[in-house]
This record gives sequence, structure tokens and C-alpha cells, in this order.
Amino acid sequence: MRVSYNWLRELVPLEWTPEELAERLTMLGFEVEEILLRPEGIEDVALEVAVPSNRGDALSMLGIAREVAALVGEAVRMPPLAVQEGEGFIEDFLRLEIEEPELCPRYSARLVRGVRVADSPRWLQERLIVCGMRPINNIVDITNYVMLEIGQPLHAFDYDLLQDATIIVRRARPGESIQTLDGVERGLLPHHLVIADAERPVAIAGVMGGANTEVNFRTRNVLIESAHFKPASIRRTARDLGLRTEASYRFERRVDPEGTLRAADRAAQWMAEWAGGQVVAGAADRYLQPEPPVRLFLRTARCNKVLGLSLSTRDIAA
Repeated sequence: MRVSYNWLRELVPLEWTPEELAERLTMLGFEVEEILLRPEGIEDVALEVAVPSNRGDALSMLGIAREVAALVGEAVRMPPLAVQEGEGFIEDFLRLEIEEPELCPRYSARLVRGVRVADSPRWLQERLIVCGMRPINNIVDITNYVMLEIGQPLHAFDYDLLQDATIIVRRARPGESIQTLDGVERGLLPHHLVIADAERPVAIAGVMGGANTEVNFRTRNVLIESAHFKPASIRRTARDLGLRTEASYRFERRVDPEGTLRAADRAAQWMAEWAGGQVVAGAADRYLQPEPPVRLFLRTARCNKVLGLSLSTRDIAA
């Protein structure tokens, strides 16, 4: 994962040089494989960080910021979140159904109406470029930016191309196929999880969207998908199709189901600000199988023995 040095400094107080930061991240277990100075001519530094496979929580700028904040003894500066809602209620615009809650325990969605699809502001494009992503348009760029910031993959549908204003999370039916955003027609198997409207698949869940509901420069209304998919399901589908994406990479390593609404709200906030849209009141949010929080018990003496340190209980708790 590429980490923007300038972006990281906005999230946590940081006086280290990029080289010093790389050394400390490597000591934490996040090996910095390369330091890129002025990537694509942009005044920033990109750090190529190898995130361990069991640390899906760190696959974002905020995830890395939390690790750095613990080192410097400072709090993370959380990005402000303030969604200004307009007319209407999302229940009047969308029917949402989850047929496979064991594969998709949570699905959240926001609707933004009256957007104007255009190029993103230059600073946003540069952020994406530094982090190794290609700018496309303001709507798609916002979903990618929020994924990089929070770690929750998002997808934007052209709402008006969804049949009967319906979203159904289900398994693929025999003989179904979908043309994905890369222009390839892909045959689907019955164990593949898809996002469908009333008639056909419109996305391969957690992997890639479909061309049939792609956001384009004629799009005026956008449905934001922010969901939690089980890692094993996404891993199998991505392997079957030979299709690895930034989204599937994160879902395979587990994304926090408690973050879906915040990510959808963050994207809606920015689409209102940067695409001139109006956020419909409320969010469609189905959380059919909530995951209880995991409680960990740690003995201070055992911790110090394993680490070879003399940490107090207060230090460990912090």
C-alpha cells in the first residue's frame, strides 16, 4: 500500500523525515519497501508499505495514522464529518434486500441527487496519484479517496440505471454473466455473490462493478454502496475470475463492519460539496448479523516478558 507523507501529516503530528518514518514503520512490522520522492512530479513523498495479511485494519491512511500516533503519543486528527441532508427520504427511493446475510452481514447505502460529473479538483487527483490510483471523475475519485482514507471500499451506481430502484444482494443464478467496468464479459458461478437490481447483476460483490450501471458524464443521481462482505467469499470469487482489485484486496483481509455508515456518509458529504449534489435524508442500512465486539485479556507481566520491556498498565492501555 502506498502512503502519502503529506496526507499522513494532516492526520497525526509528525516531525520525522520520510526516512525516519520508514525506519519506525518497519520496526512496527510495516516494512517500507520503497520511498518515492515527488511521484509523478507531485510535491509529496510516497512510502510503499507492506501491510501484514492479518492487519486489514491498517490498509488505510487512518490505519497507518493510528500506528504512528501510538508511537508519538498523540491523538489522530479525525477528518470532520457533517452531512447536510436535503429533501426526500431514502426509503421512498430504494428497495434493499439481502438474501445472503452470512456472506453480506451488512449493507449500507446513501443516495445523492443532482450531481454534476466532472474532473476532480487537482489536489484530490494528486492524492490519488501519489497513492497509486488513477483519477477518473469526481464521483469515482471520491469513492476511492474515502477507501484510501478509511479503509472501507465503496462503489457508486448510476441510480437511474438500476431497474425498479432495487438492490438485492444474492448469489449468481445459473448462466448469468456481467460485463465488468474493465469491459470484460465474465461468466458467473452459483457461489459468486453479486449485487443485483430487479433484473440482472450490476456488480460482483466486493470485487468490481458492472458496466450496465457505470457512472458517466450523463449521470445525475448516484447510489453509494458501502457494505461488509465475508473475506472467504470475496477471496474465492476473485480467484475464480482472476480479478484482483483494491476493493477485493481489502475485503479479503477483513473490513470493519462498523465502518460502513461512516464511509457512506463521508462520500455523500463530498459528493454534495465537490459534485453539487443533494444528499437524500437517511441511509438504507441492513445489519442482519451484527458481530459482537471481541474482548482481549492481556497480562502486563506477560506482555513485558515477551517484549523485553517494562511498560506500565497505563502505557499498554494508551
